[in-house]
This record gives sequence, structure tokens and C-alpha cells, in this order.
Amino acid sequence: MRKQEDFSEWYNEVVELANLTDKRYPIKGMNVWTPYGWRLMRLIDTFIREECDATGHEEVCFPLLIPETEFKKEKEHIKGFDAEVYWVTHAGLNELDVRLLLRPTSETAMYPIFALWVRSHTDLPLKVYQIVNTFRYETKQTRAFIRVREIHFFESHTCHVDEADAQRQVEEDFVILENLMERLCLPYLLLRRTEWDKFPGAYYTVGVDTLLPDGRSLQLGSIHHYRENFSRPFNITYEDEKGEHRFVHQTTFGMSERLVGAVVAVHGDDKGLVLPPAISPFQVVIVPIPTKGNVERVAEECQRLRAELAAAGLRVKLDDGDERPGSKFNNWEIRGVPLRLELGMRDIEGGKVAYARRDTGGKGALDRSAIVPQVHEVLRAIAVDMRARAATASGAAIQDLDSLDRVPEKVVRFGWCGEEECGHRFEERTGLKMLGTPYLKEEYRGRCVVCGREVDRAAYAARSM
Repeated sequence: MRKQEDFSEWYNEVVELANLTDKRYPIKGMNVWTPYGWRLMRLIDTFIREECDATGHEEVCFPLLIPETEFKKEKEHIKGFDAEVYWVTHAGLNELDVRLLLRPTSETAMYPIFALWVRSHTDLPLKVYQIVNTFRYETKQTRAFIRVREIHFFESHTCHVDEADAQRQVEEDFVILENLMERLCLPYLLLRRTEWDKFPGAYYTVGVDTLLPDGRSLQLGSIHHYRENFSRPFNITYEDEKGEHRFVHQTTFGMSERLVGAVVAVHGDDKGLVLPPAISPFQVVIVPIPTKGNVERVAEECQRLRAELAAAGLRVKLDDGDERPGSKFNNWEIRGVPLRLELGMRDIEGGKVAYARRDTGGKGALDRSAIVPQVHEVLRAIAVDMRARAATASGAAIQDLDSLDRVPEKVVRFGWCGEEECGHRFEERTGLKMLGTPYLKEEYRGRCVVCGREVDRAAYAARSM
């Protein structure tokens, strides 16, 4: 497996060898979550729930099916999704009077109910979220976690008294996002999408993009400010303090199982996965190093070590199978466990525990008497170092572009005047997809690479996954 030689093939091979998913289900793009992959996804879900609960969101679960009558209420929405939805036309042998669709996202499922839930300004802000599966008929080549047809999906939906309060929610979403990305050790860009690429029905969309080793970008999620663009067709109104009825302002924030794909792609190496400690199904694996005549003693000490670490809240796996230690090392390296502990008689007699870091391969010894705090410290160091390395690689993948004569095979930053005509001409000339402009304004002085006008804004573009 050579990540730099053939990233696409490397990615597919690592996902399969690490047993994160099983693609043999008889519907293309609808894969089976294996125990190891599902545990990884559930840990990410846990952190999302913690962040949302801490910021006053409440978890809900809406039905999977959406009536076509509701879907059609928002014309911009259906224009963006009509070709991607799965339709249900029959119930048993009976043809349905109103077609149903599997949710591609949940605006048109939730908002008729929001119109019933919201009555007064005292009902606002309304902040809910759900973690469910969504369905989109993906016509491109499928790829595990990155491009699938049944998508494990997080979405938050909020209603507010005015645009300013909705904007405050967008800013809060950025904090939730950063806290999650810190645990995943992922760098990312916050880019305000172009008008022709924003979410259908949105006032504006901010894309969350990470950069892949092959020079392409991967959108991990998006945050949308809707103003009244959905509350008007769905009649979501509230009575203000003066007794006047007003339309709510709304936001959404969505992320998917692409988070798993990004972790694989950004952190993995030629040996397999490299998992951040916060989301690894096992943070520590213990491998006994038995010698003739000391098998039972080593086994007992390993059990004691496992129990002590588990009691401290660490996710620990004791690999006491019959394979040789070298084979076990290779197996857990493929699966990306952050820290491997090795315990043999020499370690036991010296009051030490040998360790190896998965991220750097660095090795050393920890004091057995202080094993818990030292393991925690090593895991913290691994997380900090993983994100720093990923950020360095991400920065190196971005190249400034001041001419269309030669377009590099990387993510590019360039001057753009903001005119849609220049944006389209850029995409046509380069074959790159415009990702948008930085949400947080960057210092930039230059000229639009298309029309030559002086500009003080940069834009980003890339080949997207």
C-alpha cells in the first residue's frame, strides 16, 4: 500500500483491511457498518450529541418518508434534489395517491411540524437536531463513507426571532464544529459558497472542506443561513411581544459519515489507519510478550494492566490470542489503534511497560507505577501532534494562482472580483470547482485572475472528491 503513489487504491484497500465497512450488500452505495466501523462512527456521534446538548439543542427523530406535496412547497429545494431522490409509489399492491420519498435531507419533513410547534416569541429559539440516515441517488462512482447512497447524517435545525439571532446561531455552529474537529485532529477551511453553489433555498451557505493527500478537497459538512426562505412557504410564524405575526429566521448545520472518510484519508499511512485517540474504538492495545516458563505470569500482569486502564475510563483491548506478537503488531497497526503497550518478563521485573505510538512509530517505556497518567499524557501528545501534522500538510497543499496559463494539481487560492461571470469562466478554463471565499476574511491583495481587476478578496478552488 503506497498512499502517495495511488491514493484512490490505497484508500479502498485500507478501508477493507481495517474492516470498517462491508460493501457486499446487494444495493450499490448502501454499505454495511461492521462492528469496528460502527463503533468509530458512534464515538463521533457521541461527541456531536455532547456539543449540541451543551448548547441547548434537543434531539428529535422525524419520519423517513416525506409526502411529495410537502416536498414541492419549496421550489428551490426541489430544483436541487428532485433528480437525486428515491420515490415510493406503492403501498403493497396499491398505488399511492401522493408519492412519498426517502428524505434526502429533512427541511421539508420538519418544517410543516415546526409551523405547529412555533406559536409565540416565547417558543424561540427552537433548536433541534437528529442523527439519521438520508438517501440520495448518487450517480457517480461510489466510495465508502465519501460517496454513498445511504448516508449516516447529522443535521441541526433552528428557528429564531430575527436575522441577527440566526446569525448568532451560525457563529455557535462554528464553535461546535471546531470542538469536534479538534477531537478528529482534522484541519478544515470555512468557505462561503458561491451563489450558484449554495444550498437550494439558502440565503448563504458555508462549506466545511478538508484537503486530501491527492490534492482534492472533501466537503465534510455545511452550515446554512436561510433568513425567511423556508419559513414563508411553510408558514412558520410567531406572535411577537406587540402581538404582530412574523416569520421566523432559520439555520441548519449538517455533517455526514464523510467525517470517517476524512479521518482515514488525512491521517492514514502505508501501514493502514491512524486513528485520533478520542474516536478510536480502542485507544490502547496490550500485547503480551510471553517467554517459556513465564506465560501465566505475563498473562496475569497483562490482565491486571488492562483492568487498571479500563477502570480509568480508557478503551483498552488485550490481545491474548495465539498469534505471534509481530502478527498482532501488524493487525493493530492496520486498524490504527493509537497506542500499543507491550509487557514481558523483563518489563515486569523492571517495573516498566514498553510502548509504541501508532502515529509516529516512536517507542519507549512507561513507569508501571504511574501507568494511567502517563498513558493519558501520551494520548494527549498523539492528538496534538496528529492535528499539527495534518495542518502542515493541508497548508502545503494550497498554492497561490496568479495566472490561468498553468493550473497546478493542487488546491488553489486566487484573486476573484466576485462577479459570477468571472467565476464561471474560471471553472470552464481550469476544470476546477470553486469552493468559495473565506468566511473569515483573509488579508489579500492582487488581481482577479480572469478579468484583471484589483481585488482584496481571495477565493479557493480544487478538484473535489
